[in-house]
Amino acid sequence: MVQTPIRQSQPVSETKTVPEKKVSKLERIKERSNFLREPLATELHEDTTHFTDNAVQILKFHGSYQQDNRDNRVKGQEKDYRMMLRTRNPGGFIPPQLYIALDDLSDRYGYGNLRATTRQGIQLHGILKQNLQATIATIIKNLGSTLGACGDLNRNVMAPPAPFKNKPEYVIAREYADKIADLLRPQTEAYYEIWLDGEKSITVEEHPDVVAARQQNSNGTLIHDSEEPIYGTHYMPRKFKMAVTVPRDNSVDAYTQDVTLVVMTDESGELQGFNVLAGGGMGRTHNKEETFARVADEIAYVDKDDVFDVVKAIVATQRDYGDRYNRRHARMKYLLHDWGVEKFRQQLEHYFGKPLQPFKSLPEWKFEDYLGWYEQGDGKWFVGVNVDNGRIYDNGTLKLRSALRQIVERFQVPMRITANQSVVLYDIKPQDKDTIQSILTNHGIVQPEDIDPIVRHAMACPALPMCGLAVTESERVIPDILGRVRSLLTKVGLQNEHFVIRMTGCPNGCARPYMAELGFVGSAPESYQIWLGGSANQTRLAQPFTERLHVNDLETFLEPLFVFFRDQRQGNETFGDFCDRLSFDALRKFSAGYDPATYRPRKKDKRHRIGVYSDTYDLLKIAVEREGRPMSQITADAVKAYVAQYLAESKST
Repeated sequence: MVQTPIRQSQPVSETKTVPEKKVSKLERIKERSNFLREPLATELHEDTTHFTDNAVQILKFHGSYQQDNRDNRVKGQEKDYRMMLRTRNPGGFIPPQLYIALDDLSDRYGYGNLRATTRQGIQLHGILKQNLQATIATIIKNLGSTLGACGDLNRNVMAPPAPFKNKPEYVIAREYADKIADLLRPQTEAYYEIWLDGEKSITVEEHPDVVAARQQNSNGTLIHDSEEPIYGTHYMPRKFKMAVTVPRDNSVDAYTQDVTLVVMTDESGELQGFNVLAGGGMGRTHNKEETFARVADEIAYVDKDDVFDVVKAIVATQRDYGDRYNRRHARMKYLLHDWGVEKFRQQLEHYFGKPLQPFKSLPEWKFEDYLGWYEQGDGKWFVGVNVDNGRIYDNGTLKLRSALRQIVERFQVPMRITANQSVVLYDIKPQDKDTIQSILTNHGIVQPEDIDPIVRHAMACPALPMCGLAVTESERVIPDILGRVRSLLTKVGLQNEHFVIRMTGCPNGCARPYMAELGFVGSAPESYQIWLGGSANQTRLAQPFTERLHVNDLETFLEPLFVFFRDQRQGNETFGDFCDRLSFDALRKFSAGYDPATYRPRKKDKRHRIGVYSDTYDLLKIAVEREGRPMSQITADAVKAYVAQYLAESKST
């Protein structure tokens, strides 16, 4: 077995002796695994209900987490161990054969439902250890995979779920999501040895450029004579997330990824190259200020022929210099934060072998969810179907699971999972459009325009009862939370208002709450840290506003914020922009003095627009911070005082 050296976290001179760096226990587990085989392969066939801790770490690379149903915990009794499986499907692509197989498996071995994830995959919960091999084997034999859906390597590569055929940039984004997923796919044969007993039943067809890129060593990005030429023995320091998108389309939360590639075409739609963003990430830990959410930086532009080399260079930089001792500090966002963009770019250029080109300007981003009907551009149609919090099941009058099963089975249409946990059915023939819509309607699935926008744009992680990291509820309580928020907005006269709300049961940020206009992050049982100020198009990081809010105090907490927003917003300003514009001190000051029984909003006079110079505007921002009053009010008072003084002086002369 060839072992890759674990390099120091800083570049060092080749003439110096490099002492072995301390690494975490998990690095040694990976090293001893024989490229993701042991102790998983041995323990899989042991008559036990669960895996040991060491095997669990290797199991993750194969796309599964060991969990237990926390609702069934009884003191003194063994936990109700269950496995969660996650699919690897770049761009959210699920062929009809695979979807039918997953739906069958959910009944045969799972809890009778599927879950669309925020990374465009499918999760299957409730698998017993004894059924795990049969479940994964079935997925593989039906054109699916779970390899690399979890673990310290590149996760599912995201792309816009819209299957446009007449927009070249979308076709290119899907194509390169597939290619990069193949480039960074683990090369170990362990996956097929363990789950198919060595039978590689499906030959993976890779693009020749991908094969060449994996074989061509460029400036130290590859590891010679290794079963894993890109990853090496120890794989990555932590999980690594990538996306490919197009200008304007932020359906993939581009700024939350370790790496996002933005397709750049010419006026005729021909691919020219890619803009590169790097260093985003959501996970953090409460009361650990050294951990934080971070948005990606603009790194560079690369020509199309260089894209695989730059991806390898970024992966090699994180592989070789990411923190392998403190896993809380191991994501690439911390490397970028510690080094700075310029040093990161210099190391990147070393592996890349030539200077990087400047990042090209982009138009403003927009969030898209692609719900409803669209023409694909080739005579066929696609339809986006809302899935509340990603849970695909039949519930009362809503028979979502039955509807999707019937449509996919009858019409043999593929689907793509969206980053907002919904699904897109596509390649629908024009003559089938009305029938499919009738199936959706008859199964209780409402039209997108009839969904409350707050519900439509919300996301929540699964949390309890299955996630071992959850400190409180998320998916099971967000419908009630959203209903209470809507009632409160109606109460204060904002019944037509909506904004992005996201909730997680712990600070790891799987539903990306740190980008929301209003984010709930589990901090204690029935309590949440509140984040405010993200943008509607998911390009600005929110900030923590309150450390712990009990759900019983939701209305008392939010009402003054909504009233302040109602009375002091500027034009069509969104709630996230409002919270970002005002200082949190101003928000807290208003909330502290708010009494719903006595509060009366100032009568709004007709407003006239005036301009100020930049230096005056900067002074006004300082005044807002100090006084906790809206800028418009401070400006009006200042002008009024000046005019009054001017008139008084004029009268005296």
